[in-house]
Amino acid sequence: MRVLSRRLIIETGLRLIDERGADGAGMRAIAAELGVRPSALYNHVAGRAELIAGVRELLSDRIPTGVFEHEPWDEALEEWAHHYRVAFAAHPSTVALLAVLPLAEESATTRMYEAVIAAMLRAGWPRDRALTALVALESFILGSALDLAAADDMLDPGPRTDVPAFAVAYEARRAALAAAGQRPADAAFELGLRALLAGLRAELAAVREEAGSGPARPSAPNAPRPATGR
Repeated sequence: MRVLSRRLIIETGLRLIDERGADGAGMRAIAAELGVRPSALYNHVAGRAELIAGVRELLSDRIPTGVFEHEPWDEALEEWAHHYRVAFAAHPSTVALLAVLPLAEESATTRMYEAVIAAMLRAGWPRDRALTALVALESFILGSALDLAAADDMLDPGPRTDVPAFAVAYEARRAALAAAGQRPADAAFELGLRALLAGLRAELAAVREEAGSGPARPSAPNAPRPATGR
């Protein structure tokens, strides 16, 4: 029999969210899964709110931020975005649940944001714009995580003849991605991420021009990423 612990409870809660959705991962359901009385859980977790906060911490711990210590801000953001997407794509049912959850005190998620924002400020991002830029990128990442969980043919228009432009574009994309061995969700993520990072670089360059500090450091064009398993 496993020893009951906070981590075991939270990991079980995450597994039940994956299997049953958020409504199927209450304290009673977790207790039943672990073969204990619900009251035993409260020795380790105060209640559902702390359980959900713990799930967020569990996922945040899987998103490394060390790259922000030694890589340029934009290259670090690119790598961070890939890790972030993978962490949430593995648990798509958590996206809507955690996206509106306020940060808990002393949370690992807060420390993750600190690493990202500190790197952006060092690069010259104004303090009043850095977090807005981060949230814009994060919103895209979370949407892409959900897209990764969707079926590849989700947008197939079928045999309809009244949407010729859409049908031609769908077939052209299908053929191109099949030849490249790439999933639609991955292609959309890479394109969107390149576009967002290009926009953020342009935004920072404009900010620095306005401040009279000269253009931002030029970045190398984004080359296609090698397969890394992320």
